[in-house]
Amino acid sequence: MEDNLEKLLEVWADIKLFSSELGNYIVKKLHLSFLHFEKGKGVLVMALYKQRGKYVRRFMHTGMAGLAGLAMAIAPVVAQEFPGRSVNPWEIPAPPAVLSLSAESEEIQTFISDKVRDKVMDYTVREGDTVSTIAEKFGISQDTIRWQNDLKSKESIKVGQVLQILPVTGVVHKVQKGDTVYSIAKKYDSSPQAVVDFPYNTFTNDETFELAIGQTVVIPDGVKPAEILWSPLARVRQVTPDAGTVVASGSFVWPAQGTITQRFSWYHPGIDIANKAAPDVLAADSGTVVIAGWPDSQGFGNRVLIDHGNGYKTQYAHLQTVYVVSGQTVKRGDRIGKMGSTGRSTGTHLDFRVFYNGQPLNPLDILR
Repeated sequence: MEDNLEKLLEVWADIKLFSSELGNYIVKKLHLSFLHFEKGKGVLVMALYKQRGKYVRRFMHTGMAGLAGLAMAIAPVVAQEFPGRSVNPWEIPAPPAVLSLSAESEEIQTFISDKVRDKVMDYTVREGDTVSTIAEKFGISQDTIRWQNDLKSKESIKVGQVLQILPVTGVVHKVQKGDTVYSIAKKYDSSPQAVVDFPYNTFTNDETFELAIGQTVVIPDGVKPAEILWSPLARVRQVTPDAGTVVASGSFVWPAQGTITQRFSWYHPGIDIANKAAPDVLAADSGTVVIAGWPDSQGFGNRVLIDHGNGYKTQYAHLQTVYVVSGQTVKRGDRIGKMGSTGRSTGTHLDFRVFYNGQPLNPLDILR
């Protein structure tokens, strides 16, 4: 009996030893495999990191393609779960290109946007249109439409024809080698200051107004050389009365003598009076000087602003010399400065502007 017990104990000891050794062996093997796995993972991670997304992009694209394929495969199955509601997307009719708020009238109307036009636009001629009505619709001259579209006569337009419409009265010029603002303005009988003032003309140098070969510039109020105008009244040159002459209203006097080279417009809310002799500039009416000198970088150079105390203010810009100081009172006709070409200017002239309660007015409506 004792011999059997001893044998059992020896067997149990052998089993324990075997189990212990087996466990140690398994642990060592697993630990070694884990180390190899970690090492391999580290090598893969470093490779991906060095490629900085090169493989990730491929994996992502492959994954997205797989998802798209899976969606296409299961779409019929999903659609069958909703009997009577399956829809073929390719059979859905497209919505109309233009949606109307009202279907009461089938008449087609064209509405011209009030937004300032900054470039040449296309207009399709409709039934009843004439060169005159189109010009009036867009606020430009008939000759502007004629030159831009190479029209031979006023009757040469037809329904469906696409016309190019300039943003202002004038012509478009493609810059050639040797062209300058001054030579272009002279060619089209316009003012170089008007070319510079048009806000959508760009220059390679804003100080010298240099142009790039091949670019296009708009010449406001320009006319093509040796052309008989369809609307000649628009080209009448106006010369101001002698400075100091009281106009019929009895309220304002002309601030300077010279030629009006640029009129009132949405981008130039004043008039330019040019005179190479650079005469003195006069106060258009009595008031108090509120600005005198070169106070900012708005492009006006030396300027004078007079508050007339009745809601009106007048501004005199690009002066070469200022004779008054801020806070000084002046009488109508007093000398306040000398015409010049300071600031954003292409030649000796006066930029004269009139404001009423802060809103710009056409000075020609005041001075006439």
